Amino acid sequence: MNEATIAKIKERLASLRKLPGIGEKSVAQVLEEHGFTRRDFLKWSAAMAVMLGLPTKFSPLIAEAAEVSDRLPVVWLHLAECTGCSESLIRNDSPTIDNIIFNFINLQYHDTIMAAAGWQAEENYEEALEKFAGRFVLCVEGGVPTKDGGEFLTIGPNAETGLEKLKRTAAKAAAVISVGTCSSFGGIQAAAPNPTGVKGVYQVINKPVINVPGCPPSAKNIVGTILYVILFGALPAVDNFNRPKFAYGLRIHDLCERRGHFDAGEFVEQFGDNGAENGFCLYKVGCKGPYTFNNCSRERFNQHTSWPVQAGHGCIGCSEPDFWDSMAPYEEPLANHKFASASVDATADKVGATILTVAGVAIVAHAALSAIKNPKE
Repeated sequence: MNEATIAKIKERLASLRKLPGIGEKSVAQVLEEHGFTRRDFLKWSAAMAVMLGLPTKFSPLIAEAAEVSDRLPVVWLHLAECTGCSESLIRNDSPTIDNIIFNFINLQYHDTIMAAAGWQAEENYEEALEKFAGRFVLCVEGGVPTKDGGEFLTIGPNAETGLEKLKRTAAKAAAVISVGTCSSFGGIQAAAPNPTGVKGVYQVINKPVINVPGCPPSAKNIVGTILYVILFGALPAVDNFNRPKFAYGLRIHDLCERRGHFDAGEFVEQFGDNGAENGFCLYKVGCKGPYTFNNCSRERFNQHTSWPVQAGHGCIGCSEPDFWDSMAPYEEPLANHKFASASVDATADKVGATILTVAGVAIVAHAALSAIKNPKE
């Protein structure tokens, strides 16, 4: 990043600061009320800069972006989903800075947490679309039923289909973010035989969409993506599945705390055995870490305390397209599994299949070798 880029970011943040916020309190005051000091906030900004792949000199800019995040209007739509992504963000007994920043964002419309209901909610939604046309960020939670014109999902007193509402909202949005695997790739609603024709958001609208998959996704990945948009006024670099590289650039397997046991040929053979007690690799009991791209082991969940593999269950590959179908069975390794996805383009499919095939062959070879030379047997 050169000085011209930094100057451009400062100019953008200064212009955002001139816009009206949503409350009388600053983010610093809100954080202080929740027990966070200025030092905690600056440490969080530095960690967020590292996660976004930015130089540490960007830390003050990250802090400033968080401070003006209440100037960025956000419209949040719920389509075919369980609301788990929202709940993972807002149901906290001791909020993190990420959760507080999310709450601080100028959330103009969100079915689950707004006080308005019925016609009043509809009026708020229409007002937000008109008042902030071309400025707001659209976050979508849930897949999009498309069969029979999308009539398997209707919303609000006018019985508008989710498909219609999404297209109408996206047309006026400055940026579109799919939050969770359902809106990114269809999720469980799109599992075979997919009777309602559910698709990911990127498959039904004609503008760029950034996917932040996971079931649920990390709060840090969601907030990080929004902060990136605030900083640069653009979407971050993405991989073949439109996922931000800063969060989905490496496999779970590459970052796993049990990776040393995999390399040493030390595996859990069944749940509850001595290998499980000693924290050995979970590949043989079905961990899909070698096939899954995400930063779960680094960012973790539940106040950054743990994640599924640390808790003793293998990764189920929830941030990958069609994982309900392609990653099953969940308690067995998939070294000989043929991966295919109708929801990805041919190039991405070819690249992904090649990566997975190479990983699978390596794992089969390693597992066979460990069966002979496993020092614990």
